[in-house]
Amino acid sequence: MFVQVCLYFYCKCLWRCLKFVVRKLTGQCELQRICYNTKPGAARTMKIEASLKGSKSKRLQTSVSVHPDAIEKTIDDIMELKRINPDINPQLGVSLQACLLQIVGYRNLIAEVEKLRREPYDAENSQHEEMLLKLWKCLKPNSPLKARISKQWCEIGFQGDDPKTDFRGMGLLGLYNLVYFAEWDTEIAQQVLSDSLQPKYSQFSKAEWEKKKFDKAIGYSFAIVGINITDLAYNLLVSGALKTHFYNVAPEAPTLTHFQQTFCYLMHEFHKFWVEEDPLDIMEFNRVREKFHKRILKQLQNPEMALCPHFAASESLINM
Repeated sequence: MFVQVCLYFYCKCLWRCLKFVVRKLTGQCELQRICYNTKPGAARTMKIEASLKGSKSKRLQTSVSVHPDAIEKTIDDIMELKRINPDINPQLGVSLQACLLQIVGYRNLIAEVEKLRREPYDAENSQHEEMLLKLWKCLKPNSPLKARISKQWCEIGFQGDDPKTDFRGMGLLGLYNLVYFAEWDTEIAQQVLSDSLQPKYSQFSKAEWEKKKFDKAIGYSFAIVGINITDLAYNLLVSGALKTHFYNVAPEAPTLTHFQQTFCYLMHEFHKFWVEEDPLDIMEFNRVREKFHKRILKQLQNPEMALCPHFAASESLINM
């Protein structure tokens, strides 16, 4: 343990000395070198974020958590602290501001998403009820809901006759995501729902199955899986894994809409992955989900990765 501590401080001191030497040789601080030598996007923003957090200056460390309205003032403080003349380096301020908007925006997005996740579904809240009914109308426009409490809810993948009990794990966040998917990517959402209702392989003999030409993948509960994929998206966000995607897609602060668009992508991709995996029964769901999770994490390790689905929900967000 003592050796590890000594090694840590040795490397830290060595790194600071190296930075000092490079600054003297180039005439540029680390922030300048990053902005001038790294193209915009996740690669640049994540390096800027690491540099600010790892700085020995408290002012620089706290710059990643300022209020969005204070970002311009923060940039001025950074330039002053680093003794950078903004008149000689005008583009540096612009680049740093773009990075800070993404960094601060990501933190604020986590807070917004967490607030929705913690808010329980309330059947006495008219707005909650309206959203739930909108979900039904978007997914089943030609099948009127006969009653608020109804077995019909099972047709879109809820477990019982009252969906409110299924939102306990993800709160309103699960409902928000499902409604967004159904409303903005209606055609794809309806297709995924239809595919998820395919009969089980075990209900047919092999000859009957081939004759009917059904997908071999067993069906699943659309709404329940949507809430589960919401949990997956939430964990990707909180862990920081989605920084790669958001920093490449959102030129400024990532928003709740960006998160919901990402959910649409994950929902669509999971459905295709589920069909490819061809599980024997629904008991394999956790195995398939974990394998899918690992695949997404691997993709997000690429600093140039952007989860950009080619459907309606993404068109207004890509290259904003």
